[in-house]
Amino acid sequence: MEKFNVSVILPIKSGSAFDFDEYFPKAITSLKEQKTQINELVIVHTDETKLLEILNTYDFGDLNVKKIIWNEEPNFCDQINLGIQEASSEWVSIFEFDDEYSKIWIDNVQKYSSVYNDVDVFLPIVVDTDEKGKFVGFTNEATFALNISSEIGLLTNDVLQQYQNFQISGMVIKKSVFETTGFFKGTIKLTFGYEFFLRASHYGLKIMSLPKIGYKHTNFRPGSIFYNYKNGDTQLKPEEVKFWIESAKKEYFFTSDRKIKYEGQTI
Repeated sequence: MEKFNVSVILPIKSGSAFDFDEYFPKAITSLKEQKTQINELVIVHTDETKLLEILNTYDFGDLNVKKIIWNEEPNFCDQINLGIQEASSEWVSIFEFDDEYSKIWIDNVQKYSSVYNDVDVFLPIVVDTDEKGKFVGFTNEATFALNISSEIGLLTNDVLQQYQNFQISGMVIKKSVFETTGFFKGTIKLTFGYEFFLRASHYGLKIMSLPKIGYKHTNFRPGSIFYNYKNGDTQLKPEEVKFWIESAKKEYFFTSDRKIKYEGQTI
């Protein structure tokens, strides 16, 4: 089977997370069934007992798996950053344990990258579902809409200034440009993906959405950071949403992380 030089980075913070036993096998199966194989799977995980038992006994088949234990407080951005640093491939992709790649996604990226060799980042069209698998909507498709992108399929800084709903999960990016542009910023908690796209486009990276479904994303599942901020006492106020969007717009000029202030406190 043909192989593409890409490392898939999978951060996991707990084996007791919501329905982990149900979602994780589906995620790994979607990797195994890729029409074009990946080079390696890099799992950056905490050392929680149940999770270690699962990962140490799970049958990954022919996948080349690298496991890295994360001993600090779980942090999605930092776990991804470490995984990319330790990846051995030319390209890297970001994956979540409750999501799935479509069978043609890696194959599509390989084919497009051989033609569009000036593109640094490929984005899938994402199917968003709730925790029960019910369809919620699409993400990353806006670059194909009228009056959004000056060149169909391309995500530019101008587009991002007016429209923020783009997804990092499933994206495939050149490792070298991710590192030189700067890693994900953990201080931009709720809009770190948006900030990264702003920064990447500002520094000249070419970002392309591919016109076929490439990724299934479980949106707002219990236990996720976005679920916590959408529900209950932690629900964000409009001024807080505005703060995180404006923080991303102010920070993307800087390639290194900085502390963000809100109401006199460091967040």
